[in-house]
Amino acid sequence: MPPSVEHDVAVSRREKLDKLRELGLDPFGGRFGRTHTCEEVCRLLAEALGVPSTEPGATPPSLPEVSVAGRIMAIRRHGKAGFFDVADQTGKIQVYVKQDRVDAQTFEVFSLLDLGDIVGVGGTPFRTRTGEDTLDAKFLTILAKSLRPLPEKWHGLKDVDSRYRQRYLDLIANPEVRRVFNVRSDAIRVTREFLHREGFTEVETPVFSPLAGGANARPFVSHHNALDMTVYLRIATELYLKRLVVGGFEKVFEVGRVFRNEGLSTRHSPEYTLLEIYQAYADYTDMMVLTERLISHMAKEVLGSATVTFQGTTVDLTPPWPRLPMIEALRRHTGLTLDDLGDDAQARRVAGAKGLALPPTATRGMVLDELVGEFVEPHLTGPLFLVDYPVEISPLAKRKPGCPDFVERFEAFVCGREIANAFSELNDPDDQRQRFLEQAAEKAKGNEEAHVMDEDYLFALEHGLPPTGGLGIGLDRLFMLLTDSPSIRDVILFPLLRPAPVGE
Repeated sequence: MPPSVEHDVAVSRREKLDKLRELGLDPFGGRFGRTHTCEEVCRLLAEALGVPSTEPGATPPSLPEVSVAGRIMAIRRHGKAGFFDVADQTGKIQVYVKQDRVDAQTFEVFSLLDLGDIVGVGGTPFRTRTGEDTLDAKFLTILAKSLRPLPEKWHGLKDVDSRYRQRYLDLIANPEVRRVFNVRSDAIRVTREFLHREGFTEVETPVFSPLAGGANARPFVSHHNALDMTVYLRIATELYLKRLVVGGFEKVFEVGRVFRNEGLSTRHSPEYTLLEIYQAYADYTDMMVLTERLISHMAKEVLGSATVTFQGTTVDLTPPWPRLPMIEALRRHTGLTLDDLGDDAQARRVAGAKGLALPPTATRGMVLDELVGEFVEPHLTGPLFLVDYPVEISPLAKRKPGCPDFVERFEAFVCGREIANAFSELNDPDDQRQRFLEQAAEKAKGNEEAHVMDEDYLFALEHGLPPTGGLGIGLDRLFMLLTDSPSIRDVILFPLLRPAPVGE
């Protein structure tokens, strides 16, 4: 609404606030003992009446007086009577207020109500002739006066930035948004239950660390004053979880926030939720089975079906999922073979001919990864496991027997989006040290996302890490799939945005 109109509305609401106080009422009340949710009242009526009543105002004799609480979403006044809709987390119910059925103060309070006010109301349930479940009000309590109007139209592309900034208004105005985050909550619960049944132990590892390791990413840097040391927000939970496997935890997982100082897009957020799982005496083939079982189970439990539709594409998540070697995927979609890429210099020339601009230090493995990302991944409708990645871009993964240039690693794709990354963990401390040294050389060349040397992790490996399979699932991308959300910001309650003036 125009600023001048919004100002007038705010003034009017302030005047009503003062009138409520003149009546001796607290416009921002305390505890309210509601007996039922809106959904529960509607269920009571459905069980008692079954079909719409033929008599206006008829009430089932068996129903007691109930009380509900929530936000007013609609008001219809008609002289000495009126209606308003009150909504809580479960749904909404209509409330009928008639002057001769309530005391004078209650009816005056009704006259001072606005859209957005939070109220408690008690009365007897009935169903109108038009089939509307309704509460015949006996008392009405103001619990929070809304001093600003609710948005009239809170949807559409022109408002998308405001929806993210003021998620509370988005949740009030759009029940579908609440459904998205209910699905998110249910999916995390189902994940934990599934893994606990599989014998995994949930753990928590540090968010701050003296080193940022476990992934190729640029970290956020901070400073600990008491210790006078630089610390980093974690970019992964991997290295601490594998330390726990060294210590004897054979099956562990963590659901945690990780932080990567990178760009924003519909698929990337600098802060997101990562599920990491590690299992001793397993490898990446075991992680494939675990991935497809977990994700299909999650879909069935949360959505009722393993078949999901994302942005017009329908996929069946039922196991087993196909396995496709990375090199074979490249050949199918570009016609290129590993021989065509040749050495590092030849690979860069091939990439250039395909329109990819890569740094002069890019290796053949890095070129392969870029080619697959550009020309293969968008076409992987899936669900599908892309397997066996170049060693240069997988410094924590075990080499593939007989193929020393590649490692036992996979990424899982659904609808052209990577939702999981896993590998057989490298447990040879000497090989791991050499990989770290190679990563350090990359960092010296200017690659800010290269791994750092982690002597403490190497010290742990030297005590013996059993053969281990590791899996990471970006839960936010998975929630995008389950809720048919086009942007990662749609599944994060309060995504990071540039600051804006309050109210804009």
